[in-house]
Amino acid sequence: MEKVKMTIPDCKVLKGKKQKFTMITAYDVLLASVIEKTPIEMILVGDSLGMTVLGYDSTVPVTMEDIIHHTKPVVKGAPNTFVVGDMPFGSYNTGIEDAIRNANRIMKEGGADAIKLEGGKNVTHIVEAMVNGGIPVVGHIGLTPQTAGQLGGFKVDV
Repeated sequence: MEKVKMTIPDCKVLKGKKQKFTMITAYDVLLASVIEKTPIEMILVGDSLGMTVLGYDSTVPVTMEDIIHHTKPVVKGAPNTFVVGDMPFGSYNTGIEDAIRNANRIMKEGGADAIKLEGGKNVTHIVEAMVNGGIPVVGHIGLTPQTAGQLGGFKVDV
C-alpha cells in the first residue's frame, strides 16, 4: 500500500483526538527517500542543518537559500510525506511582509507543504497574518536555538 501524504485537516483531526504523529528532520534526497518508506508522517527541513551539515556554531547563519536548497531534494525524495520548511533567523522577525514573502518562497521554490517558525506570544501576529494569507504554519516553542545567543546558550525559554 502506497503512503498517503498527511494534510492540514488530518493534523487537526489528530489534534482533536489528542493522537500523536511523528516528524523527523532530513536535509537531502537520500534520507528523505528512506523516510518515505516508513509510516513517519512529516519531515522537517530545519535550520539545524547549519550545525549538522554546514558546520556553523549555531543556526543563526542559515539563509533562506540554504533552507530552499535543502527542501527541494527532500520533497523529491519523499513525495508522499508532509514536508515542513523552517524559517531561518532573520526571515520573519523583521516584519509581517518579510515573513509572508519568505514563507511563500519556501513553499513555492522549495516545495514545502508548510513552514515552521520559532517563538511564542511574540510571533502570534506574524502567525496570524501568515495563516490569513493561506500559509500553513507549524509552531516551535520551548528550546528555540535561534534565540540561544539572547538566552546565553541552548536553554528553554519559559
